[in-house]
Amino acid sequence: MQKIRKAVFPVAGLGTRFLPATKAMPKELLPIINKPLIQYAVEEAISAGIDTLIFITGRNKRAIEDHFDRNSELEAALHSKGKSKQAEMVNNILPNGVECIFVRQPNQLGLGHAVLCAERAIGNEPFAVLLADDFLTYDGAGVTADLIQAYKKTGKMQLSVMQVYGPDISKYGVVNINENNGSVEGLIEKPSFKDAPSNLASIGRYVLCPDIFDILRDQSAGSDGEIQLSDAISSQAKVGKVESVTLNAKRFDCGSVRGYTDAIKYMVERDGIC
Repeated sequence: MQKIRKAVFPVAGLGTRFLPATKAMPKELLPIINKPLIQYAVEEAISAGIDTLIFITGRNKRAIEDHFDRNSELEAALHSKGKSKQAEMVNNILPNGVECIFVRQPNQLGLGHAVLCAERAIGNEPFAVLLADDFLTYDGAGVTADLIQAYKKTGKMQLSVMQVYGPDISKYGVVNINENNGSVEGLIEKPSFKDAPSNLASIGRYVLCPDIFDILRDQSAGSDGEIQLSDAISSQAKVGKVESVTLNAKRFDCGSVRGYTDAIKYMVERDGIC
């Protein structure tokens, strides 16, 4: 079984909920205290053994590339002022041996299309997908590591799922679980509360197999004009190729202003920041 070495980070979204802050700055660089959202997701991937980071970018996203690049001038300035600790922190954003690849998504055609843009960089390998909007705090190696461990046991695609009660379930992709063996039989994107097949919502962490590209390539856009990753995963689930792993973390939806501010408050209280 191939080792999972690559992770895809779809970061081409416009971040309209955070305007005007995101007019020129990518929403993925919004900070939780002193570290941007995307860096938390990257650190989670690296902790899981990932060494190739594939960013699917769009217009005005160059700052993400700059964030993960060396900044020799800044490091030199910090050293000259005796701020060696800060210089080391800037220098060590990525450990040695980790590679970044940046792929442009020419049009905003949905998460499925963003993943499809990574096909050439992925090749014929299993891979992880991490959405930086889902800010997760956890113990141990992290949520992506949990998914990779589950993949190693069966070789099947893995979804991270959490329980959601009440009408809020309609905000998520919802899994249909086989009650006999616990496998995923389908994934419905944002069903109405009364039509939701379960209270298990898929969140922004996945381990996928490369045959997902064949499905995405031939998949028609939905009524919203987007190619949904959930539709491609659902077609794989119907033939028994998808499993789920219960989320072992605290999650904040930082795609919304409320979730973002809640995440900051939580980290301030957790770490005792004054």
